[in-house]
Amino acid sequence: MIHHHPTDDFLLALAAGRLAPGQALLVSVHLESCAACCARLHALQAVGGALLEDAEPQLLAPESLARTLERIDSPPPPARAPLARPVQGPALPAGVQWPASLRGCAISRWHWMGPGMRFARIALPQEKDGTLWALQIGPGRSLAQHSHTRLELTQVLCGSFRDGRSAFGPGDFDVTDPDVLHQPVVDEGATCVCLAYVEGKLRFEGRIAGLIGGWIGM
Repeated sequence: MIHHHPTDDFLLALAAGRLAPGQALLVSVHLESCAACCARLHALQAVGGALLEDAEPQLLAPESLARTLERIDSPPPPARAPLARPVQGPALPAGVQWPASLRGCAISRWHWMGPGMRFARIALPQEKDGTLWALQIGPGRSLAQHSHTRLELTQVLCGSFRDGRSAFGPGDFDVTDPDVLHQPVVDEGATCVCLAYVEGKLRFEGRIAGLIGGWIGM
């Protein structure tokens, strides 16, 4: 059961192509496992289409029709559809796969970031505003308490955690901003793997946590 979802603002921006690549990817990953948000997105797209139909017509450039007819008369050769292969990345807990939305991204190996905690960097083409990470944290472990300089989006792939605001499980989507100070603690029983898109930096409480965050690049 998924309890936390992207807001309509995120879904509308995704439909309009206005989200930054990292934000769009996190929302797309959520949509892979959330039928409710897929239905909501389709409803918002239908509303957008109706608004376009009611919009005042605008004149096209004089050459638009000729260029369109030329393309119809000389279509490009059909592209061969690529084989759907699993996303390549470091090993995940049994039964968990990397989301299909990560195709085209380079995922590093797991790196140590603390006892029972590892991270991987995800290279996202054309992303300029933030950084994308995969975090794998063992049962009962926790990240250091931190706030944020800008937005942080989190999508849970498996396992669950609590941070004092709420509980987040598989498929849940979370948004935090500079007003949020929290400490995610993974529930006992299973490793938690999340995707995190971070704009700016995290502000870790404590000198050691701050040093580790700076070394990692968070």
